[in-house]
Amino acid sequence: MKPIVIFGFDMETDIGSWTPFYEGLVNGTPEILSVLKKHDIKSTFYFTGDAAQFHPEIVNTVLSSGHEVGCHSLYHETLGDELIPIPGLRPVLPEECYHRVEVATKVVEGVAGCKMQSFRAPRLWGSTALVNALEDLEYKTDASYPMFFHKDRLAPYHPGRDNWLIEGDMKILEIPNFADMTIESNDTGGRDRDQWPKFRTESASALMVNIENMLKMYLSKNLSPVLCFYFHPWGFYKMPEGLIHFGEGAVQPDSFIIKNCGKYALEQLDLLIQMLQNMGSRFMTAKELSENYC
Repeated sequence: MKPIVIFGFDMETDIGSWTPFYEGLVNGTPEILSVLKKHDIKSTFYFTGDAAQFHPEIVNTVLSSGHEVGCHSLYHETLGDELIPIPGLRPVLPEECYHRVEVATKVVEGVAGCKMQSFRAPRLWGSTALVNALEDLEYKTDASYPMFFHKDRLAPYHPGRDNWLIEGDMKILEIPNFADMTIESNDTGGRDRDQWPKFRTESASALMVNIENMLKMYLSKNLSPVLCFYFHPWGFYKMPEGLIHFGEGAVQPDSFIIKNCGKYALEQLDLLIQMLQNMGSRFMTAKELSENYC
């Protein structure tokens, strides 16, 4: 079975929640678009409302290049269930979730000039409340399911209203994010199965080993493989090392988070696409998957 591949780019501040800057968004996005154009593939770009408001020119460039624009929350806030504790990042209350997503959706739609069809939660922290909000707002897809953590879903599915982790009768399509579930995890949260950002901390070839492992698992379970990856524009522009100062203090991300950002990451993205194409992969946007997935 030839895999369907979705490349999702989370359009947010540099290094996720760790800075308020948009150097990667401004400088990394054109480089990403150039690689995608070279291989004639379309992807989904998930913008936070804040990113869209501050840089509408990037939204318009993505759209004019033929890609899908989706939503990635308002400020990269935590909308779903907390998977691992991060200081200063507490989830919004479930009863606040709908309003937050509604506002974020209106902001991105206002900049993009088109209806939002696809969503991804920051840090892949989804929840039942979030999926219900997305369903009510008529989203077609949600790519928030962290396969490495919840483990049970290897393929897209329609979730239930009472529990987003089980199959139900909702219209929205839940898309699990790629992980190598053949690995015997030594981490309580299964994060060693999550292969982000291996393509640049090691190489595209190293990531392909995990992809091939999972394709064998899909075959053994008679499942059609859908490989959904998450990337960030700041990963394709050199990020600062050491302490990053802003506001009243400074932060220092773990070294692996920013390792090889920039030219090497772009080279490996190019190689990864080539390798996936060589095995006959079909590239789709998240919206296209919802229109074609049975």
